[in-house]
Amino acid sequence: MYSEASADGVEEKVKAPYGTWKSPITADVVSGADKRLDGIAVDAHGRLIWLESRPTEAGRAVLVKEPEKPGDEPIDITPKEFGVRTLAQDYGGGAFKVSGDTIIFSNYEDQRLYKQFIGPGDSSPVPLTPDYGEPVVCYADGVFDSRFNRYVTIREDRRESSLNPTTTIGAIGLSDANIQEPKIIASGSDFYAFPRMDPNGERMAWIEWGHPNMPWDKAELWVGYISEDGDIYKRICVVGGDPTLVESPTEPKWSSKGELFFITDRKSGFWNLYKWVYPFLHSKDLSLIDIDLSCHFNFWTQNEGKNEVLAVYSMDAEFTRPLWVFGTSSYDFIQSNEQQNLIACSYRQNGKSYLGIVDDVQNSLSVLDISFTDINNITSGSNCLYIEGASEIYPLSVAKVSLDDHRSKAVDFKIIWSSSPDSTKYSSYFSMPELIEFPTEVLGENAYAYFYPPSNPIYQASPEEKPPLILESHGGPTSEARGILNLSIQYWTSRGWAFVDVNYGGSTGLSSDVVMAETIENDFWGVGELGMLKTLFKGMVTIRVDLVVKVDNGKVDGERLCITGGSAGGYTILASLAFRETFKAGASLYGIADLNSLRAEIPKFESHYIDNLVGKLLNYTSCVSLQIVAPAQSRKIYLALKEKGLPVALVEYEGEQHGFRKAENIKFTLEQQMVFFARLVGHFKVADEITPVRIDNFD
Repeated sequence: MYSEASADGVEEKVKAPYGTWKSPITADVVSGADKRLDGIAVDAHGRLIWLESRPTEAGRAVLVKEPEKPGDEPIDITPKEFGVRTLAQDYGGGAFKVSGDTIIFSNYEDQRLYKQFIGPGDSSPVPLTPDYGEPVVCYADGVFDSRFNRYVTIREDRRESSLNPTTTIGAIGLSDANIQEPKIIASGSDFYAFPRMDPNGERMAWIEWGHPNMPWDKAELWVGYISEDGDIYKRICVVGGDPTLVESPTEPKWSSKGELFFITDRKSGFWNLYKWVYPFLHSKDLSLIDIDLSCHFNFWTQNEGKNEVLAVYSMDAEFTRPLWVFGTSSYDFIQSNEQQNLIACSYRQNGKSYLGIVDDVQNSLSVLDISFTDINNITSGSNCLYIEGASEIYPLSVAKVSLDDHRSKAVDFKIIWSSSPDSTKYSSYFSMPELIEFPTEVLGENAYAYFYPPSNPIYQASPEEKPPLILESHGGPTSEARGILNLSIQYWTSRGWAFVDVNYGGSTGLSSDVVMAETIENDFWGVGELGMLKTLFKGMVTIRVDLVVKVDNGKVDGERLCITGGSAGGYTILASLAFRETFKAGASLYGIADLNSLRAEIPKFESHYIDNLVGKLLNYTSCVSLQIVAPAQSRKIYLALKEKGLPVALVEYEGEQHGFRKAENIKFTLEQQMVFFARLVGHFKVADEITPVRIDNFD
């Protein structure tokens, strides 16, 4: 159907009910554009390497190299029989590392580490770690150690227990002809992350934490001194050991001068940049230091004259995000001939990311003007920065930001990689997000959301009609809705739906309380007593949707409100439908409702996360999904709803994971949500040809 020209030559939009509009942003377009980015690096020749997962290849992750000549096609590095992904800590991340022309990567099928040469005469991957017959030992977040020609990495051993694996820091020789067990150089803590060697290979920094904490609750930053045998024989707790100061340091990095930088949230509650000021000691000097390895008291407080922690630049902003995946790089050192450290960093305030350059000597911050409003990771190149980011008009992308001679301004911004390179052709259909702030049920507490109105250049609805709404509650819960181009959202709005993407209380990046565990304090997520459930969310915006979208002001139809969400959001959907009458229909994607079953199955990383969120009570009957959901959970919910006579449909996918990765499943889920909601609350026929699944108690 096309628009018609009026008498004055101006095209008039076709009048059609909301929800019935045709759109070129199809479910095929969305599923094909749902590529994930799992890290970037720069090789010896200054060319970008990135790791992308491809829904069209069942989620297989492939390392890709930037072409040598502009206009040429990128080059796949990973052979077809391999996939680059680690299962360490279940959420993975940090699956590869590049040094010169050498790549070390974790192979998805067997979880072994492989070495691959990517210079002239590219070679096939060679295994570095033993084959145990099944993927029971995982590696992540590694770093090259040139002093001993080895690879230092996080090692997770599941041979004795898949739910309670042993996590250590191991070293793997790169010149050994025979494959050997990694040499363990740090152990004893529940978790480790960010092993980082100094430029001379004489010190290693790392982050560690233990139960019941998550890494954003409380962690410690350690530095170990390396002996001639490659062992750690002296160590210092830099921050996190002071029992009077609760903080969560993260992302340690050594400068070329051997200074240790890191991010922590001490005192202010905001994750800011700091550095460790301590005189460089050679191995012969260490005998002068007496350090009790069993003492976790912050050593620098005892030696303030010699060992200090200084703020590099302080502001009420978040310079990093919660450590769900390994390998985060929120800042990097800029290559410069000057004496000062210039640090490229990203920080987030009021729902927007900024790219800045901090001068460590001048204690100053310069903000670069770039097209991204959301930034994930930063990698430094030659006279440039590679930025993972997005905006209202850019989907998840990697941009090359060229800098001026003074490294203080961006002189060029060029997209190198895009999760959806063809998205610009649909720009006339894009709905721009409106950031809105609204009060919650907790007095004085506000929450935030992005509101997307219906948008289609061809269609318009009758002035008397108000659009149906779909509200999404993000997962996490230590996550954030970011107001960036998401074709899945545009799929709805271009068909005549309004869409709200919610940041409920405790979402990351919008307040000094960076995680839900801090914001809920003494309240609980789901409390079950005598079979009675209450929802005590701070910022439970899904039950205040009238305030979010201003139903009374006519933005949306209050009788056609729907809700969707996955993982943590899956619980929100179930609770909203069970205990409120605001929403008429919902879709819970890999959500859960039986906490007792979850407790028995949840892996080590999150095994105490529930206690921090919902309180240490004896009995719960409802909780957020925090891990891969057992099929029995969904079936139990389905049967309960069916027995109550409510319209319900259950869809199961074989071989899927926590978060859909296969294109066919992404497409099917999106289309079935659309037609399910349209049939139940829309009272209209969608324009797309979709064969709906059977709805029990409805069909």
